This record gives sequence, C-alpha cells and structure tokens, in this order.
Amino acid sequence: MSNQNRPLQIGLAGLGGVGTQIAERLLRGDLPGAVLAAVATRDHAKARHKLGIMGFAQVPVVSLDDLANSADIIVECATAESFPLIAQKVLGAGKILVAVSVAELPAYPELIDLAQLHGGRIRVASGGLPGLDAVRAVKEGHIEHIKLSTTFRPESLAHEPFVLAQGFDFSVAPASKVKVFEGTARAAAAAFPRHFNVGIALSLAGVGFDRTEIEVWVDPHVEGAVQHIEVKADIADLTLISRNRPSANPRTSRIVAPSIMAALRSYIEPLQVGT
Repeated sequence: MSNQNRPLQIGLAGLGGVGTQIAERLLRGDLPGAVLAAVATRDHAKARHKLGIMGFAQVPVVSLDDLANSADIIVECATAESFPLIAQKVLGAGKILVAVSVAELPAYPELIDLAQLHGGRIRVASGGLPGLDAVRAVKEGHIEHIKLSTTFRPESLAHEPFVLAQGFDFSVAPASKVKVFEGTARAAAAAFPRHFNVGIALSLAGVGFDRTEIEVWVDPHVEGAVQHIEVKADIADLTLISRNRPSANPRTSRIVAPSIMAALRSYIEPLQVGT
C-alpha cells in the first residue's frame, strides 16, 4: 500500500494505554514508511493535552469522520462500546480497520457486509493468541473440535458484571483455580466483551462463533493471561499455549500493542511471514 513517495498514513481511534503506546512507536520512527496522521477520541481537549505532554502536539486530533477520510489504515484501540461506530465509519469509507475489540463482531454481523459493499477490510490484531496461522491451515481440511481455555488473574475479572452476577467475589483472591465460564465463543463474547477478543479471533480463524468452545478460569498463581488452544483436525492436531505478561493496566496484556505494530508492519515490508 505504501510507496517511496508517500508514507502510509495511520489513524488512531483511541488514545488510552494501547493507543498511547502505538502513537509513541509511530512517532519515534519504529515503523519506517508509516506516519501517524491523526487521532480521534471522545475528549479532544484531553487528547491534545496528552499529546502535548508526550511532545507530539503537532498530531491532529480530529472527528471520527475526518479520521476515516484522512488515513489509509485506522487502528481501533478504544472500548468495546465504541467499536461498532468506529467500524461503521472506517469500513463505510472503504478503509482498512486494524481492530482490537472484535468481541463485538458477533453482535454486528452487518459490518462484514458493509466492508464488502465499500471495499473496506477488517484486520484482526491477533498476536495475543498462539498459532492462528496453523489453525487457519488446518481449517483447509476438517476441524473436528476446537477449544480455548483462558486463565486470568483474579483482579482482571473482579469487576466484570457477568462474574459478579454468577456470585463470584474476587476482591479477595481465591486459594486455587476457579472456572467462571464454559460455553461457545459467541456466549463468551457477550459475557466478557472487554476480554474475549481472543475467543472471537480464534473463531474467525477456525470454525466460527458457535462451534468454538471456551472455558474461562481465574487463578491467582498466573502472572498474566494464559491461552491454551486444543484443536483436533484431519490435517493435524494442535496444542498451543501462550503465557502473556500484564501491562500497567491489568485488564490488558503487554502483547496487545506489539500485536498491532506487527499487523501494521505487514503492510509495509516486502517480505511477510504468515498473517
């Protein structure tokens, strides 16, 4: 998409912890051939102040409409609640959306149709899960069974409405591992819209929202989120495990921002390995 004369224009929808990391990396030149074109947030004054403190006051803070029209690729690093509107604006403008909050996709299937209608594309930043290239490969045959077991630290889920509704109280860490959910990826996304982007990413790579089995556990002894994928297929059986380290925000793994950078890098570099 980029050429020698014009750098790839990147827009950021959201300037929280992840968005700030992406802005810093782009502005210090970590991705040669790409520039941060603009940022869109709900609170423009707060975003301008934050960018000024970071030393990047020259970056425009714009509306979502202007962001979609002025950038080649828009990175969504906002909230689950904001995802549908951001996706509608970006895909309606025929642009590429690099998305983080994809747990909302099952509730908005029309976004896929919108992308197809206007020539937009959704790219899921999937670095938080291991082995999705392998999952996509075995999907070319027949997947008999696929399951994701995710284990969080108690503080990551302590205030989630679904967890509280089930009667769990993780304000005090349990002594041992506790299962808090078992069901489909679609149900997991509805129960944990801020956490189950990984389950939806796996579903999209594999056999869909309703055939992907999910378990959610809480364990005070893990450092960060642990993802364990089991796949039984005619081409190969897979056992894939990642142990993510937490960021300053315990609800977000440290790998999220690098995952986005890796996705953006694939649009720049002449050699691409996997997705």
